[in-house]
Formats: sequence, structure tokens, C-alpha cells
Amino acid sequence: MPKAGGRVTLPRHVAWSFPYSYDIDKRKQLRACYERVMTEGLDEDVRYYIDLDRLLEVWDELWLSPHVREAWSAWLRDRGLID
Repeated sequence: MPKAGGRVTLPRHVAWSFPYSYDIDKRKQLRACYERVMTEGLDEDVRYYIDLDRLLEVWDELWLSPHVREAWSAWLRDRGLID
């Protein structure tokens, strides 16, 4: 499946308030975009915007609410990607 890169504009059901666009080649904006998509995105948004390798690079830097972090942690642990 193709993945998003460069400057992306998130759909309104994900980014319903400013900012709407991110340059995901920049680490700080990548983190903000991933936090938003992981919290508000639908399955197809996650598949398109989240690159697993890049997610693992920034995982420890993401600010996620506890229920979102736990769900993602369980998914990543089940696949042996984190401890």
C-alpha cells in the first residue's frame, strides 16, 4: 500500500482543528501528525499515514492519551516490535 510522504493534509475527520497539514519529513511534524492519526484516524487513515518503521523510530517521543498508547503498545508487542 502506498504511504504518505512530504507535506500531507489530513482529512477533516482526523484534523478538525488547525493545523491540518504537516511536513512529515520533519521529525517534529511527523510526531504531531502520527499522534493525531493514531488518536483520531480510521483504519484506512492509519494504513496510509503511518509508516511502521518511522513509527518505531519516534514511538518513545509520542504524546498519546493512555488508552491510545495502551492499544498501540499491545498491537506492537503482539508483533514483537516493542518489549
